[in-house]
Amino acid sequence: MNTEEYLYFVHRAFAGMLDALGEIGDDQANQAPPLSGANPPWAIAFHCTEVAEYWIGHLIAGRPSDRNRTAEFTASGSIDDLRRRIAALEDRLNGDLAGFDPDAPLRNTPPSDYEGPARPLSPIGVLLHVLEELAQHHGQIELSRDALTAPAAGRR
Repeated sequence: MNTEEYLYFVHRAFAGMLDALGEIGDDQANQAPPLSGANPPWAIAFHCTEVAEYWIGHLIAGRPSDRNRTAEFTASGSIDDLRRRIAALEDRLNGDLAGFDPDAPLRNTPPSDYEGPARPLSPIGVLLHVLEELAQHHGQIELSRDALTAPAAGRR
């Protein structure tokens, strides 16, 4: 498997998230859109960094993890901080996937009640799951941006 190509698509997803956040700025990025149960787009992007960190860094590369998934959705910060976090994450992912062996066993396995695919995953399955999450949340962030910047209902 060409991990360089895979990481290209990971980068595109994160770049798209950062672009959408940049369009609305720090204040709106940390506000939930006016949709039932919605999370702030900054928190969604932060969640995505934790997804990649956990599923690739912990399960494939074997790095330790103290992930608190629930706290990811209440996290807040600046877009610049998030940009730095993503750049550092992408550097780690490059190292995590150097010498990637799709047939190697995962170094760690998620607890059975952990949110993710409801089946055991191979290293390839883990990578696909991360890309699935990033693509899904990239779109969610774009929709959140649109909802946060839409004129109030009834105004034209």
